[in-house]
Amino acid sequence: MKVESKRLFFIDAMRAWAILMMLQGHFIDGLLDPLFRNPDNSVYSVWLYFRGITAPVFFTVSGFIFTYLLLRVPEKGFENPRIRKGIKRGLQLLVIGYALRLNLFGLLKGQIYDGFYLVDVLHCIGLSILAIIGFYLLTSRRKAYFFPLLLLSTTVLLFLFEPVYKQWSFSWLPSGLANYLSKANGSVFTIIPWLGYTTLGAALSIVFIKFKDFKLLYPVSIVSALILGVFLIYFSSPMFMALHEMTGIDLFALIYSNNYLFIRLGDVFVVFAVFMLIRKILINTTLLNIGSHTLSIYVIHFIILYGSFTGLGLYKFFHHQLHPSLAITGAVLFMLVCTYLALQYNRRESELKEKGAALVANGKMQLSLFSKRAIPVIKEQLVRIKMSFLRFLATSKN
Repeated sequence: MKVESKRLFFIDAMRAWAILMMLQGHFIDGLLDPLFRNPDNSVYSVWLYFRGITAPVFFTVSGFIFTYLLLRVPEKGFENPRIRKGIKRGLQLLVIGYALRLNLFGLLKGQIYDGFYLVDVLHCIGLSILAIIGFYLLTSRRKAYFFPLLLLSTTVLLFLFEPVYKQWSFSWLPSGLANYLSKANGSVFTIIPWLGYTTLGAALSIVFIKFKDFKLLYPVSIVSALILGVFLIYFSSPMFMALHEMTGIDLFALIYSNNYLFIRLGDVFVVFAVFMLIRKILINTTLLNIGSHTLSIYVIHFIILYGSFTGLGLYKFFHHQLHPSLAITGAVLFMLVCTYLALQYNRRESELKEKGAALVANGKMQLSLFSKRAIPVIKEQLVRIKMSFLRFLATSKN
């Protein structure tokens, strides 16, 4: 228990599971032939349901981990060193998110394609981290309950009013900004409502920090998560319909008609309960390494599958063309390859960074030497051009 209080291994394991499910989900969804996308097929319908769980879990765990590390530091407010690291991380995710959508061939033509401005997982998680930092700083000088209350209120409000704001196109905003709020232009994820899962994860981390020394933390958490999860999955929709019938408020009927946010929230709680229940068998070095290096895995999978920078990815050559047997086999191999490459990169990260820094330093030195040799020559040529021009003017006057 003492070890678990310092590091919550089940959270790293959840993040590892989520990234692996994301890999196979993207692979199969992008390459499986539409002929085999039959919702009446029990295998496909089960896969489709579990694929829908992946993103909510990933967002929730991201908010949990960041806030858990943020609050474990004794310093408060701007003095907390995790603030600077968090801002750097959030901006880094935004930059990487846009970089992965760049097309070098388009840049060589002087063009930036519309796909560059679309918003995806990394953009939303980066912006969510910055939002959590903002909430933390806003409440740092207030009573301790203000921060979790603000986080939970954000989740509830975003989920409740999703039927209202999802109809807004935000056309009055530049498309690059509107893509963070609307899917009208093709963005896969938007900051609203997905910030809600991240703030929920942040709030849950506060519970684990507050009760870290409570002997029954895990039994109580497992039972509570299961009860809440089952309620949201099976009873949240009837509850909203009942509220609509009692109050006559149309918002509750709209939520009932497409209650995916609260149902997926229930799925998240059930996944939390399962991983907490089996936490003692999840202390595996490879699994924890996968959970700690999800960014590298995500970047590598994006390059291989979608062809970042070049456009030459598996998606280009096999889009919606594979038979289920090939899609499943390919998905397994895809997960293994992406994970292996990411872990290999992270093992040699410091070495690669040193080599990169050495190349940059050498480039700067060569550029400096070139400029020292080139500047006198350029100056001499400019003087000659000037003298020739003056002679030409003198000749013209005569």
